[in-house]
Amino acid sequence: MADFNRVTELYQEFPEKFRSIMLSTVSTDGMPQASYAPFLMDADKTLYVYVSGLSAHTDNLKQTGRVSVLFIEDEADTQEIFARRRLTYHCAVAPLPRDTAQWQPLIDRFEQRFGGVIGLMKGLPDFQIFRLQPQAGQFVIGFGAAYRVNTDDLNTLEPRRQS
Repeated sequence: MADFNRVTELYQEFPEKFRSIMLSTVSTDGMPQASYAPFLMDADKTLYVYVSGLSAHTDNLKQTGRVSVLFIEDEADTQEIFARRRLTYHCAVAPLPRDTAQWQPLIDRFEQRFGGVIGLMKGLPDFQIFRLQPQAGQFVIGFGAAYRVNTDDLNTLEPRRQS
């Protein structure tokens, strides 16, 4: 097992390697939906996505208020396909309507990170920002090296105990 301080550093750095996250949503009738979305992340691990209302995952986010997100190491960068480094969060979802105080600063951050395309999209009424608040998570760095995200402090980890 790797040094726990180093594991924590890896955990902190890992999301910075990504511009988009994998989304796992489910419809109200139980149909799973895999998709992705570009994201922003705050220091407290709160995630934000800006998605089209025409997408199935957007309807699922609105209807269920839940999502699982996945950050996963690129296959080209992994040494062992069965042990790709990955981070998952199970999140509660809340929409952020355009008339809230948070909307403009967030859309400005999206534009800074993703460029001019956001300027075009923010004029489209179907695009919406959702806040994804992690409730639980797991960081895996290899075989036998899985850590739970501390639900009291999402910036820290706990060793995962075998049951």
